[in-house]
Amino acid sequence: MSSSPLAILRETFGYEQFRGPQQAIVEHVVAGGDALVLMPTGGGKSLCYQIPAIARQMNGQGITIVISPLIALMHDQVGALHEAGVSAAFLNSTLSFAEALDVERRLMRGDITMLYAAPERINTPRFLDQLDELLARGQLSLFAIDEVHCVSQWGHDFRPEYRALTVLHQRYASVPRIALTATADALTRADIVERLQLEDAQHFVSSFDRPNIRYTIVEKKEATQQLLRFIEREHDEDAGVVYCQSRKRVEEVAQTLCEHGINALPYHAGLDTKLRQTHQDRFLREEGIVMVATIAFGMGIDKPDVRFVAHLDMPKNIEGYYQETGRAGRDGLAADAWMVYGLQDVVNQRRMIDESPASEEFKQVMRGKLDALLGLAEATDCRRVRLLAYFGEKSAPCGNCDNCLEPPQVWDGTEAARKLLSTVYRIGQMSGIGFGAGHIMDILRGKTTDKVNQFNHSTLSTFGLGAEYSEVQLRGVLRQLIAIGAVAVDAAAYNTLCLTEGSRAVLKGEVPLMLRASVSGPAQGKPRREKSSAKSAAKSAVVAALDDSAQTRFAALKAWRAEVAREHNLPAYVIFHDATLAAIAAIDPRSLGDLEGVSGIGAKKLEAYGEAVLEVCTGAA
Repeated sequence: MSSSPLAILRETFGYEQFRGPQQAIVEHVVAGGDALVLMPTGGGKSLCYQIPAIARQMNGQGITIVISPLIALMHDQVGALHEAGVSAAFLNSTLSFAEALDVERRLMRGDITMLYAAPERINTPRFLDQLDELLARGQLSLFAIDEVHCVSQWGHDFRPEYRALTVLHQRYASVPRIALTATADALTRADIVERLQLEDAQHFVSSFDRPNIRYTIVEKKEATQQLLRFIEREHDEDAGVVYCQSRKRVEEVAQTLCEHGINALPYHAGLDTKLRQTHQDRFLREEGIVMVATIAFGMGIDKPDVRFVAHLDMPKNIEGYYQETGRAGRDGLAADAWMVYGLQDVVNQRRMIDESPASEEFKQVMRGKLDALLGLAEATDCRRVRLLAYFGEKSAPCGNCDNCLEPPQVWDGTEAARKLLSTVYRIGQMSGIGFGAGHIMDILRGKTTDKVNQFNHSTLSTFGLGAEYSEVQLRGVLRQLIAIGAVAVDAAAYNTLCLTEGSRAVLKGEVPLMLRASVSGPAQGKPRREKSSAKSAAKSAVVAALDDSAQTRFAALKAWRAEVAREHNLPAYVIFHDATLAAIAAIDPRSLGDLEGVSGIGAKKLEAYGEAVLEVCTGAA
């Protein structure tokens, strides 16, 4: 086989052409250049180091070390490489001592093209000694650092063990490095470059746009019921991920979904390790499972047919939101990113920042990131334009987010904000203590409650001054005030509200607040989008061109693939993607020659599965 990147792409992986910047990245790395690659989930990052690894070994340059933080990802990627006929292995805690020794012996003999390992193992003296020996023999070809945003304290998933990867440049300066991530803003990128000493690396930044994902953000009102309605109306029997902030919430939501006939599983760090692995394996290998999880789940999950990602609590920042929503629709077909959020989400996130032991500089950056996410949630213009602008990318309105499809009404909340702040101020003057958001709103709206009577707050000059505002409107105003730092939440005093230095400009009317009229659902009189639209679009995209007999073949091929996947202990998509099966079903192959050139069928897969595929197609006729 030729060592040219295009030949490897075609013969090993079964794809005719590179996508986007893949070819430029691959050629740069094959030539020995360092690279920092930012490419959205599903954009084909893995090929950007796998093809150089194969090419460089064929050219006698040795072994590639792939640094990955995830055991599940290592297992599936090594399995996929074996299916494609590539020698690969991993070193992690799932191996016995004897198995790990065998992998190390193969490594030192040069029998492995790619070795996957966690950053913790990379930095052990034993492993570094082995790398030293490979370097001395001229057999250390390339370092690929996946999920590289983990190295940055400004990133959404900082992992201290990634910091120690500076040793790669210090100890192996002559070995090229490719660092890859799907998510990093300008600050995070700069930190990655500095920490890993990638100053000379060429940057390859792809578009962050995922046009197949529809972004929808709604106001939180009975979040679990909202989620149920969303799944039942739009994603019945679809695979999806639901993110919750706490472990308790994860288990409650998973149980509720199951009680309503939805095949849901919980996943969080507090579960038994074996149970957690079982749930992850089921999600990857079975169809139609909804994983309810904390952010402990998801990084590196390659499942292509996740049709939705839902958030029942606000993430910490846009990077986290983008990374998590990006796990939907990796196959390029229609998918949904759906989130509910409310005032308490903003209060909780702000409190976690304020109470953290981090430096004031770090807190200030985190507050800015939270503000940007809240700006996305409260936006009245195109969500996608806002999201891409955060990563420095200009775009036009997408026509495929909730705001584009159903433009919200807008109102000027500046005067309401001034009245809220005045109420907080006057309560402090009168009572000398703080009160929570609900009581503040009751006073402003002129509601006579037991607490209002107890503290004689009906005598305040602002009592009833905001009677024209609904609670929904005032909660939106408070979210904005907390986000911009014009109101502080004192967690030590039962989440009471107090003024800040930032209050002054709002009270003077110098800071306008333009707000959505409502984000709780479609505006009155506007049509709701067609039931199961994303699901229908996704499924029809696969089978739309297939006639009845081809659909029969497609179903038979999926059943055969499931059996093979079970035998190999791999997710079905590692054997063949749905798109490959659909292409096979469409051509109704009668010979191995008919299968050559089908996207996703490389030489090894043709040899391994060609005859079986022909039998399945013939049997389905």
